[in-house]
Amino acid sequence: MTRKALGRGLSALLSVEKPSAAEESSLVDIALIDPNPMQPRLYFDEAKLHELAQSINANGVVQPLLLRKMGLRYQLIAGERRLRAASLAGLTRVPAVIREVSDDNLLELALIENIQREELNAIEEALAYKKLIETIGMTQEVLASRVGRDRSYITNYLRLLRLPEELRMMVQDGRLSTGHARTILGLDLENQQKQVAQRVVSQRLSVRETERLVKKLLERGDIVKPAKKTLNYDTNIQAAENKLRRRFGTKVRIIQHAESLRGKIEIEFFDNQELNRIYDSLMQPAQL
Repeated sequence: MTRKALGRGLSALLSVEKPSAAEESSLVDIALIDPNPMQPRLYFDEAKLHELAQSINANGVVQPLLLRKMGLRYQLIAGERRLRAASLAGLTRVPAVIREVSDDNLLELALIENIQREELNAIEEALAYKKLIETIGMTQEVLASRVGRDRSYITNYLRLLRLPEELRMMVQDGRLSTGHARTILGLDLENQQKQVAQRVVSQRLSVRETERLVKKLLERGDIVKPAKKTLNYDTNIQAAENKLRRRFGTKVRIIQHAESLRGKIEIEFFDNQELNRIYDSLMQPAQL
């Protein structure tokens, strides 16, 4: 029985597919593979790379890399995480599909492959959209159509690039979710944006709580008060939250009652696309 998608299924919308079963893969020497200069992914979690390397040791590289021929060498189109992990695992050759791809399509294909595999954080995705618009001259409407998104989705992600560098880093490393960042952008003053972001992190505010705080500031012109100190909680829980934030790309809170040790896990989403993405991630095993 086919599962009904919760929102607009991303895989059904994307116009460029990953390597299909019909495409033949071949083993390529890692030493002959050059990085993709248009790689949209900027951050690679070392712990996750080592986890993937262990999995590759046990099962091999399940999903072939995507390459294009460049003279006597190859250029990576998509699959840098798998390539790095394979190298860590001690492999000298990796399975790869070779395609003819123009320079204009290099970033687009790399971006779409990363979106399909949900490997980009929000800032990386926004930067890739910006680069596509600037280097290829795509309009937001055309870009939205090509990557299977609504135009408003593209616009909202591009707005994230207006954040101060400090806050962009907080989104990249998972301390701020995309929803928090979008809410904070409602404030015009950079100082207030930073103060609210620090309060979100220190007090573990939900997006709804952040929205109420921002609304109060806008209505009353209040100055953000210094964040109150919160009670220390288990560092294992904090580490687990950080891993879950990176895994799902959104705010995750583990709430545990000290007395009974019972609790709950809260995973936030902000539209049908995010709900569908998180649901798929929960229901399917991680891809290699």
